[in-house]
Order: sequence, then structure tokens, then C-alpha cells
Amino acid sequence: MGDLLPLFPLGTVLFPGLLLPLQVFEPRYRILMADLMSGPEPWSFGVVAIREGHEVGADSVKSLYDVGCVAVIQQVEQLPDGRFAMVVAGGNRFRVVALDEARPYLRAETAVVDEPGAGDLAADLVATVRDQFSDYCTGLGSPAAAANASDEPAGLSYLIAATRMLPLADKQALLEVEDAGQRLQRLTALLTRELALIRTGTVPVAQPRLPPHSQN
Repeated sequence: MGDLLPLFPLGTVLFPGLLLPLQVFEPRYRILMADLMSGPEPWSFGVVAIREGHEVGADSVKSLYDVGCVAVIQQVEQLPDGRFAMVVAGGNRFRVVALDEARPYLRAETAVVDEPGAGDLAADLVATVRDQFSDYCTGLGSPAAAANASDEPAGLSYLIAATRMLPLADKQALLEVEDAGQRLQRLTALLTRELALIRTGTVPVAQPRLPPHSQN
């Protein structure tokens, strides 16, 4: 294998361009952090959603999804009890090619998943999807959540995918969509359906939110 990417399996999906706060307390991930911080910055690892299993405990992860997102550490603090508190930013998507279990934590040989150009379709969709997202946030009582939504197709698609209240498998499917044009198509269909429900009062009001805080 070539260079191996350390993996941090989580019960959530990290999207490119989005921030995620994490707390690291398990011994195996403290070792991961020590290994990273012994090398040059920027420090990064791979976040991969757990397909089967859970985050904490020995042999807790039964299987992982194939596509994850590089997490680039933006802020990190080692606490007096040895835990690490950090904020990471989503970088490139990657596909797991092969797993390596030589260290206490998983590492993987990976291949970058490119983000192709959005194409003309996405250009036509961006304004519509951005307006839908604004209406969606307003309908859920949090209009400010859409205030800084990007006009750039990929950024907009990842922001909406991250903030919508979806099951993990659905968020993972959006991460794996090949390009922003296709992702925006899926999102406009989902937002159209949910806006109809909001307008008829058949869904509870809840705050749109960024990816949840994970205890690892």
C-alpha cells in the first residue's frame, strides 16, 4: 500500500466544506491523534460513516460505507484528562480501496472521488434550490440558517444535505452522488415534498442544524 489515511468511523456524515466538532476520548483515537500531531501540519484523517455497528467500544464497528470525506483539523486542544476537543472541516471525498489494521485504529488506502463540473443543469437549478432552502428554513422557524447559503453549486448542495434532517443512509447517498447537478436535482425534489408538508402543517417545527456534535 502507499500512503495510508487514518480513519475515524462516525455515526454521522461529514460533507466537503462543512465544519464538525468532535471529542476524542477512546485510547485508539488518542493514539491516532498522537500519530498525526507527531507529523507536519495540516493534520487530517478520514471520516467514514458507520454502516453497521456504533462508534464506541472494542469491535464496535461492523462495517463502513465505501465513500468518506477527509477531515482537516482547524482547531484542536488536548484537555487535562487526555481527551482532544477539535473542530474539523470537510475536504475532498474519497473511496476506501483497502483497509489496514496494523495500528490500533483503522487506516485505509484511498482514491480521491472527484467533483465534476456542475454543468448547465446545475446553473439552472441553483437559484430555485437556494430559494427553496430559504423557504424551508423559514418554514421551520430558522430563516437565518439559509442566510449564508452559497451560490456555488457544490457548496450549496453540500450545505443543504448537511443541514436537512435525514437518516444517515440518506445523507450518505447524497455524499456519494457523482456531481452537484445530480445532487441538486435530488435536493429540489426533497425540498418540494417537505415544503408541501410544512405548508399543510403536517410536519413538526424543528430547527435546521449543522451536523451533530459527536462524542466518537
